[in-house]
Amino acid sequence: MISRKSILACLIGSGLGMTGMPALAQGIGGLVPHRAVYNLELADSSERSGITNMFGRMVYEFTGSACEGYRVNFRFVTQVDAGGEKKITDQQSSTFEDMKNGRFEFESKTFSNEQLDKEVSGMAEKRPDKLTVDLTSPVEKELSLTAARFPTQHTIDVIDRALRGEHFFEARIFDGSDNADKTLFTSTVMGSPVGVAANDPDAANAGKMKAEKSWPVTIAYFDEVPGTDALPTYRMSFKLYANGVSRDLTMDYGDFVLKGNLVKLDFLPEDACKSN
Repeated sequence: MISRKSILACLIGSGLGMTGMPALAQGIGGLVPHRAVYNLELADSSERSGITNMFGRMVYEFTGSACEGYRVNFRFVTQVDAGGEKKITDQQSSTFEDMKNGRFEFESKTFSNEQLDKEVSGMAEKRPDKLTVDLTSPVEKELSLTAARFPTQHTIDVIDRALRGEHFFEARIFDGSDNADKTLFTSTVMGSPVGVAANDPDAANAGKMKAEKSWPVTIAYFDEVPGTDALPTYRMSFKLYANGVSRDLTMDYGDFVLKGNLVKLDFLPEDACKSN
């Protein structure tokens, strides 16, 4: 079954502008609220996966501000044809990241053929040398994990480094995916800014950014399990803009690969910071 990492990895990518960097991207805090819709289709699958066809749609909504916190809502629906059977999986999640206070709230539900299959929710907080997680579902539990970044902070760090011309970034993150009981090690490669190629699959749907340059980015996710090979459990590549938008997605799960093309992009009202 597809992990929720597939969606959250989209958040960990975002934008850039023209021959230089647009004003909104100068320095940290340039993410803009937006709603992006992606069509998904199977790009490749191994015989071991048993998948003969797969398609779907992903909707990702990012709102908030650095001072008020960032909220992400997304929905990821796919139909998988495997072994002569069809299965519809519907993943829905909502997260809220308060970077000022080091808090991260998460809630996700996964439905299989319209039946609730899994529900995970809770809250994580940063401590000086660790991460504490209070799970409320599926069971109440307190966890102590290795110190890690939350997703939006990781996105900002990747963009900030790309703006400075850096090409490699390693970090540990916590995104509340799977059972929300572990952190993930990530390795990110940011290429130099590139223009729009003639065969670019979804540049025309990027609205006002359709002619702007972007960074090609690849993020690999690793589960650090003793006794296993140091191979990524999942890898995602995409075009990245410095304002928080990503497009031209490739999601590689090892046994199969999904392509995600941007089909609709709406910029949403920005939340003004409240004065004290």
